[in-house]
Amino acid sequence: MKKKKSSGGGANWMDTYGDMVTLLLCFFVLLYSMSTITEDKWKALVLSFNPDAQKTIQEVEGNKGPSADLEDQGGETRVPPVDSETQEEIDEMIESLYASLQQYSQEEGMENTLSVEKDDGKIYLKFNETAFFNGDSAVLREDAQQVLLRVCDILNNVADAVEEIRVQGHTAQGTADSPNDPRVDRTLSSQRATEVVIFLQQYSQLHPSRLVSEGFGQWRPVDSNATSETRANNRRVEMIISGRNLQSEQLGESVQTYIDQSNS
Repeated sequence: MKKKKSSGGGANWMDTYGDMVTLLLCFFVLLYSMSTITEDKWKALVLSFNPDAQKTIQEVEGNKGPSADLEDQGGETRVPPVDSETQEEIDEMIESLYASLQQYSQEEGMENTLSVEKDDGKIYLKFNETAFFNGDSAVLREDAQQVLLRVCDILNNVADAVEEIRVQGHTAQGTADSPNDPRVDRTLSSQRATEVVIFLQQYSQLHPSRLVSEGFGQWRPVDSNATSETRANNRRVEMIISGRNLQSEQLGESVQTYIDQSNS
């Protein structure tokens, strides 16, 4: 009786595995080659996928993002930042912004109500709740508006260097053994952050697409809720200011250009 010959198909999975490893290797080599982004490299990359690709200038109509003009209520047109600065200049402007905000806080004796810190290229402003809002209210106090006007003046000096301002609202747990009502808690913190963002949009030269509001309620405390003093530390509005990264912007623009040309 003859033995059946083995089909030899048991190792076919190795072909697929080998192809996958080869593709991964090519992908990481491509990432490494793009670690320093230049216009010539991106041209070579785009042409490798599409030899007929042409560099085109696209006009964006309407209010569709940072590259679009915006007419405010006063009828003036605020022009978004142009890529005339180098990364070194942008970093210097952000450092100048940090120094100016610190100086303002110290000169006005606001160390207890306005905290200014800098970490990993971002500036963190923390406003005590009592400096901005009355209890359980989302209406900006008049003295808070004066503070924000001064902050807007400082921001306007470096508007071209700012990538994003993220405003975050926080509350405190009212009683130690019972969480806040989630609807009231979340709504109040979100409304307070939104009020600050609206003020920045009205009185600063920053493009509205660069302004973001968030409400966290009681769930990101910086202190305990055991006493009225510690709860006061948790009731706050924070502002996180990020500087522009030209390398990331160039990467995004090049990828979008390739997508647009591939779809055309």
